[in-house]
Amino acid sequence: MIYRTEYASTLVGPLLLASDGGALLGCWFKHGRYVGHGIGEPMHDAPDLDIFVQTASWLDHYFAGDRPNPHELPLAPAPTPFQARVREAMLAIPYGSTATYGNIAAAIERKTGARQSARAVGGAVGHNPLCIIVPCHRVMGAHGNLTGFGGGLDAKVALLAHEGALRDSFTRPTHGTAL
Repeated sequence: MIYRTEYASTLVGPLLLASDGGALLGCWFKHGRYVGHGIGEPMHDAPDLDIFVQTASWLDHYFAGDRPNPHELPLAPAPTPFQARVREAMLAIPYGSTATYGNIAAAIERKTGARQSARAVGGAVGHNPLCIIVPCHRVMGAHGNLTGFGGGLDAKVALLAHEGALRDSFTRPTHGTAL
């Protein structure tokens, strides 16, 4: 059985949390793209589950300006091996810093010896089921482009500003699929 609850964030709006009862399966922007992606069955409300209490505390600390460690939470999404490598690369981006899709592709290529594409990394980042906790908001397009974001670009900008990572050199798209 899959359980759900919501977390209220004044910075980026409500988040939907999902769990198998022991580990966190997802944390999505409630009104964002791909909400519930990867959950193949109905979710049942259970706001008092220990994992949801623990995740809410983690998020409270993050939004208070602390730097909680994502490894403190039992995370159990079902990534492909490539998605797992991208997730580990996102977790390695320090609070208040950013990396590009190309940086992540190059890092994975160095580890695996297999050629990686920034576009494939973008697909894996875009389908990250653990927003904020696995910091996909820290991943940028080439040359500081603020590319599309599952929670919307306003949420990405708010999270980067919250962490002190927003730079004047970042550019925001005005048209296309990145909005």
